[in-house]
This record gives sequence, C-alpha cells and structure tokens, in this order.
Amino acid sequence: MVETVVNIERTTTTTTNGPPGGANPTAGSDGGFWSAIRLNIDYFRTVPGIIKIVEFVLGIICMALAAPPLASATSFFMFVIVISFIINILLIAAYFLGIREALNVAVNWIFSELITTAVLTLLYFIGFIVQLARWSDATGKGSGSNTAAGVFGLFNFLAYAAGTYFLFLAHRSGATH
Repeated sequence: MVETVVNIERTTTTTTNGPPGGANPTAGSDGGFWSAIRLNIDYFRTVPGIIKIVEFVLGIICMALAAPPLASATSFFMFVIVISFIINILLIAAYFLGIREALNVAVNWIFSELITTAVLTLLYFIGFIVQLARWSDATGKGSGSNTAAGVFGLFNFLAYAAGTYFLFLAHRSGATH
C-alpha cells in the first residue's frame, strides 16, 4: 500500500501601519476569508458586467415608476422587480468584492446564476405583460407612470434575457467560475 504524505507550511506575514503603540486589531490574524476579498472592477467592463449594471439601473427606474402599486397587477410586477433587484444587488456585490473566488465551495456558480437569471427572465416576461395589460388602455391616476413602468419592464426583460444568453454560453463552454 502506497501512502502519500503532504506537508503544508503556512506562513503569515503581518504588516502594521496602525496607531503608535502597535494597537492594530488585525495584527496576528491569519486573514482567512476577508484577506481573500479583492475589489474586482474589471468584471464590470465585460459584457455580462455591463448587463448587470443595466439590469440594476432599469430595476430602479421600474420601481420608481410603478410605486406605489395601485392595482394587483402592479403588486405582482413590483414583487418581480424587488426580488430581481435584491438578487441583482447580491450578484453585483459578489462580483465586485470577489466573494465567489474567496469562498472555497464546490458550487458551479455559472450554472447557479444561469438558473436564477432564467427564472427572473421568465418572471419579468410575465410581469411586464401583466403590467402593460392592466395599464395600457387605462386613464386616470397613475396610468402614465405605470405604463412607462411596463415599458421599462420590457427593457429589463430584454436585459435579463441577454444576461441569460451570455450565462448559457459561459456554461456551455464549461466555465464554473
């Protein structure tokens, strides 16, 4: 029977530039998760990164135009917007801070994001159709802003569809991160 022994030597270097007297709260720690966090602005110069920013901005516009919900159709539309917006913020934070790379978890991130974005795309498709069906021929209080919210929902649906397409291409190429 062959036995393989691997010796791992961990070296930690701590640089303190803190206040006089050496009172640095991070001195002596091994870093761990927080030392692996890096700001990743380069991702947002790529097409998928730009699409995430577009989804974020269009989500803000949709929320501003549809709030407060004056009909049950708008309540569903707002539900879709808010859920998508929260997930989008979490994904933007994960990419910006490099959290995906910092976590040593056996998760296929591209596939997980593909499924999530595909579901949100479907919800946005249903949401903007319901919103426009309710408000397109209405007159009175809120009809103009709610119709505009439905149109911007269509634009955001297209952005999410593009994001789903690029995630599908990345998944098909075999990428996991």
